[in-house]
Amino acid sequence: MLIALTYDLRQDYLAEGFSADDVAEFDRPDTIDALEHALRHAGHETVRVGHARALMARLAAGERWDLVFNIAEGLLGFGRESLVPALLDAHGIPYVFSDPLVCAVTLHKATAKRILRDAGLPTPEFAVVEDASQCEQIGLPYPLFAKPVAEGSSKGVDGRAKASDPASLVSVCRDLLRRFRQPVLVEAYLPGREVTVGLVGTGDRTRVVGVLEVRLLTADDAEIYTYANKEDCETRVQYVLAHDAFAEECAALALEAWRVIGARDGGRVDLRADGAGRPKVIEINPLPGMHPEHSDLPIMWSLLGRPYDELVAAILDSAIARTSTAHAAGAPTCMS
Repeated sequence: MLIALTYDLRQDYLAEGFSADDVAEFDRPDTIDALEHALRHAGHETVRVGHARALMARLAAGERWDLVFNIAEGLLGFGRESLVPALLDAHGIPYVFSDPLVCAVTLHKATAKRILRDAGLPTPEFAVVEDASQCEQIGLPYPLFAKPVAEGSSKGVDGRAKASDPASLVSVCRDLLRRFRQPVLVEAYLPGREVTVGLVGTGDRTRVVGVLEVRLLTADDAEIYTYANKEDCETRVQYVLAHDAFAEECAALALEAWRVIGARDGGRVDLRADGAGRPKVIEINPLPGMHPEHSDLPIMWSLLGRPYDELVAAILDSAIARTSTAHAAGAPTCMS
């Protein structure tokens, strides 16, 4: 197969004058190198396309591919992760990972939480703040946790995210509103264990890869999986595969959340325990980080003793099986 790669590189946007905050979710060149190597190792031809604007130009020029391996995060708006999938849908080109609807719903964390809540799945109580003056209307008990409503990779999350009183909540919300120009999600702080569950597959064919527990090693941001902890995870975080009863409960809950939201091919569900030790869904990640040594899904795959190329192949196999089934049924190839 001829497989195109769509992605956003940090260095490309920094060169255009964007800030470190703007590009925090974007990829490094070695991620694309690793993905391309894995795809070629599986016997496929590859072509690097890049971000959405590059994709639009090449589609307009008439280029087509058998499949697109899409990890493009996008830059602006709540639909930024949906842009590449929507363009590919419009041209009937199948792709790896979730469709535009799932990408938009999961990016906007409050919307995803409403869907999970309607499905009866546990997620922390929350409110959405569009102006700092709204903080006084939140009727949830402290401590509370604040973060941008539509960012990933812990963007905007630092030691101030845990607010112990109204004054600290107002302060952190004002800062996040100014920096990220979007509403702030304020939710009940969960003091228990934090895990991320890796999944590969779609619908009934989805399987749990593993349950990865996040253990913070440093005194700095010791209670929160902050952006700084994620960026320097090699020295600040210990990742451990969990196999106990709590992990089994998390795996079952993550699998249900994955299917409820309609995510495809591969990704993660993040969970954390409340004060009673009960897991609750924090976020669903349908576009997982794919750096072989720095991203959670490849890290858990590696801890299982399995090579990175095999993870990429498993995700790709899910997409091929899904699109082939849809095509045989007469549906558009981009549908699950």
